[in-house]
Amino acid sequence: MIRVLVVDDVAFMRIAIRRMIEQDKDMKVVGEARNGAEAIKLARELTPDVVTMDIEMPGMNGLDATTGIMESVSPPPAIVMVSATTQAGAADTVEALRRGAVDFVSKSSVFTNTDLAHIENELRPIVRAWATRRGTPVPTIARQPPPPAPLRPFDLVVIGASTGGPQALGKLLLATGKVGVPVVIAQHMPRFFTASLALMLAKDTGLDVREAVPHEALLPGSVYIIAGGQHGSMVRGVAGFRIRFEATTDGGSPSIDRLLLSAAACAASPLGVLLTGMGRDGCDGAVELHRRGASVLVQSPIECVVAGIPAAVIEAGAADAVLPLADLGAWIKSAVGGGVP
Repeated sequence: MIRVLVVDDVAFMRIAIRRMIEQDKDMKVVGEARNGAEAIKLARELTPDVVTMDIEMPGMNGLDATTGIMESVSPPPAIVMVSATTQAGAADTVEALRRGAVDFVSKSSVFTNTDLAHIENELRPIVRAWATRRGTPVPTIARQPPPPAPLRPFDLVVIGASTGGPQALGKLLLATGKVGVPVVIAQHMPRFFTASLALMLAKDTGLDVREAVPHEALLPGSVYIIAGGQHGSMVRGVAGFRIRFEATTDGGSPSIDRLLLSAAACAASPLGVLLTGMGRDGCDGAVELHRRGASVLVQSPIECVVAGIPAAVIEAGAADAVLPLADLGAWIKSAVGGGVP
């Protein structure tokens, strides 16, 4: 049985989230808290598998509650933030990820500020994924032979991630360090959140990580995150690579497939990297990269929070190497090189 603690100062939201979670018979809400202080107390007493955490609450907020739970409950539960899609809410949510929260669900959608159907569609799969992973040590993964060196030097690195991506990206970029080509990331996230993610990754890795700007020429050694709520495609001009943006109303944005397919079309020697995530977004792009002779690396499924994306690429026969994050980063660092013109 997956045991969940729901934290929200609004009674209606606590009731709604309880009903969403308990639709699955193997998930049960074991407690409800109205503020951060109650959340810490109940987390200690109930030792839930997952905590759904609001941010803005009277008294102690969700950020301080996250810190308190991480420091006082062992092993700590998986904390999933349930937050508003605003600039302030996004910054607080990403800060919660830095403090130990594992994931987030936006209360908002393109249709309304509080979209219960949107929350329900995202919350239960995320709660299940993190509860299953909690307390299960990641098995030791044997180092696999790296893929062969490319015939031509890499000129672009494109990375796709979804559920579990913020943590995986931080570990990957730390292991990779600064490389001599632009790095472009499509991480499934709503509007506003990607700017805060870029700030978090820049702070944690020391790299030049930024949210991509329309028509900006991409610099070697810099990492660009496609803004949430839109798709981004690579284009190449006389000044080098740029990103063309397209607004979207669907949930799977930024599209990993669009990023990889466009890289396959315009880059001379791109490197594709697929990380943890639900679904199969990125598989078609990986197949096209592979068909054109480009290298495609995927995170080892056994290490992923959700293995859907890497597993789809492996099943399609488009993965040149399947490696844990540390080995992915080391290979990229070695193969792409750190020399920045």
